[in-house]
Amino acid sequence: MAKHGLVRDLYLPNSSPFAKLLDSCLRSRSARGTRRVHARILMTQFSMEIFIQNRLIDVYGKCDCLDDARKLFDRMPQRNTFTWNSLISVLTKSGFLDEAARLFGSMPEPDQCSWNSMVSGFAQHDRFEESLEYFVKMHREDFLLNEYSFGSALSACAGLMDLNMGTQVHALVSKSRYSTDVYMGSALIDMYSKCGSVACAEEVFSGMIERNLVTWNSLITCYEQNGPASEALEVFVRMMDCGLEPDEVTLASVVSACASLCALKEGLQIHARVMKTNKFRDDLVLGNALVDMYAKCSRVNEARRVFDRMPIRNVVSETSMVSGYARAASVKAARFMFSKMTQRNVVSWNALIAGYTQNGENEEALRLFRLLKRESIWPTHYTFGNLLSACANLADLLLGRQAHTHVLKQGFEFQSGAESDIFVGNSLIDMYMKCGSIEDGSRVFEKMKERDCVSWNAIIVGYAQNGYGAEALQIFRKMLVCGEKPDHVTMIGVLCACSHAGLVEEGRHYFFSMEEHGLIPLKDHYTCMVDLLGRAGCLNEAKNLIEAMPVNPDAVVWGSLLAACKVHGNIEMGKHAAEKLLEIDPWNSGPYVLLSNMYAELGRWGDVVRVRKLMRQQGVTKQPGCSWIEVESRVHVFLVKDKSHPHRKQIYSVLKMLTEQMKRVGYIPDANDFEAYDEQSKSE
Repeated sequence: MAKHGLVRDLYLPNSSPFAKLLDSCLRSRSARGTRRVHARILMTQFSMEIFIQNRLIDVYGKCDCLDDARKLFDRMPQRNTFTWNSLISVLTKSGFLDEAARLFGSMPEPDQCSWNSMVSGFAQHDRFEESLEYFVKMHREDFLLNEYSFGSALSACAGLMDLNMGTQVHALVSKSRYSTDVYMGSALIDMYSKCGSVACAEEVFSGMIERNLVTWNSLITCYEQNGPASEALEVFVRMMDCGLEPDEVTLASVVSACASLCALKEGLQIHARVMKTNKFRDDLVLGNALVDMYAKCSRVNEARRVFDRMPIRNVVSETSMVSGYARAASVKAARFMFSKMTQRNVVSWNALIAGYTQNGENEEALRLFRLLKRESIWPTHYTFGNLLSACANLADLLLGRQAHTHVLKQGFEFQSGAESDIFVGNSLIDMYMKCGSIEDGSRVFEKMKERDCVSWNAIIVGYAQNGYGAEALQIFRKMLVCGEKPDHVTMIGVLCACSHAGLVEEGRHYFFSMEEHGLIPLKDHYTCMVDLLGRAGCLNEAKNLIEAMPVNPDAVVWGSLLAACKVHGNIEMGKHAAEKLLEIDPWNSGPYVLLSNMYAELGRWGDVVRVRKLMRQQGVTKQPGCSWIEVESRVHVFLVKDKSHPHRKQIYSVLKMLTEQMKRVGYIPDANDFEAYDEQSKSE
């Protein structure tokens, strides 16, 4: 006790020396010292003094001695409002909110401080609804709301993303003396940002008389998280022009905006600024933002250099690298980084699963999901989005249905909110449609609680791709009636539906009415129209449309016209389309094959030989045909002239038998088949 300078005389005029000793214990966070001071107080005439006992409760609580604080409170024969407030404050800060609520309920006369403790305590521990309930009751009881009340209430509104309640709190702030307070303005910007109301955040910022660094940071973060991210960079420049120096929060938000925009040049400039300032070089959050920025800008080597220089790393740093490697198609490097992680969370798993899916390694994505389940990691909606994408890519209906079962067990309701899961429903529709299960896809669509534009697009495109053109157009009309605005993808689905159903007039109408929906036809829409007109035999109209395109037609457009020319036997236009195709992609075997088949249909064998000779001279080789079937949950892939299958002898034996049977009933090989003709020529 000597080090605390305890006065030996027990007959002191007041308890101030003990209060000072307790302050000293609080500064050093000494629970032992607090108990020793308490023991000495018990030997004095101040042992029952409310002031010093209140001080003891407060210090015990701040030194994490909650039991000591409770015991002292329970033993006090007399208590005042400060006594109750001290213990309530200790309980709320320690997370014992239910106990604090019971104590508050039994308090004889709560004051402004008591109410603020409840509002802030519940807000700090993410029990936002209860925090707002106390705030409303406090206002109803006519207690004066101050900056602490408003700040906690706005934090709760932000946590709930409750824009309506946040606007009401803003109205109360506007009527109070805190309407021009810079900290209150920053809190309002933050609340509107987290509620997704960028316009309101801008309005608050514009109306502020005084701004500080926190204010600017709040607006920059608002744009970075809600978009447009380019505005975050512009606000940052304005802030610098006002003479304010950025801190690590500013720089991390700006770097994240650069990542969203893939703005490598600006990201490099911010990185250079970071390296010039010692206090920023080793900042963990800023380092993570830089790794993520370089990874999203496809500069994985630079991301790795930043990662390797970081003195401290966490799961976010490592996950950013996993995601960066996956994005750069270095899935092996991503897996190696993942395997070396000391700590993994579901975001890490999602990053690797997404990497496998995006790089076409769908089977590995599914294996990784099974491993995730075995390790008792709780999957999120992003996990299922990637899982369903892998099932769709494999066109594996059985696996897709198993994934759907997991989705149902997870309790997703396909609705918007803090964690919107609508896109899981969209992924289910897409998966079922790509697997050809129209009924299942339609059922998911009908049962979704909420739908967005992607939901409508998935069902329209799904119907169109599966040949249900009339049904796709019916859904489109229903979409317009529901007030959902179509986008470019919607119109691609509509035009494909018209093409598959042979609805030429409807296709023309929808194509030329795109501007009514605020859409300008893109290259893909022209391709759909060329396909539609080509299928219907309107070859001259299709050619004129290609030549009227506002952008240079690509190989897909000319390929569509060439295929239509083959179907309708228009050799001259087909030759023109083939020439255009070869100008764009001289190494593509497709135009040669189609043109050769067209000549073969007309019996122009000399031209067939000329095309094949030209192919050889140009060094162009035809890509072999490929097909696959699934037998007992195993996919078997076959290429033309493939002899690598383990059961090839049995397969070729059956094929030989089938060929002989076909010849006996009058089968003659199709001379239009380029492969068949090639084989026949070799045998001759």
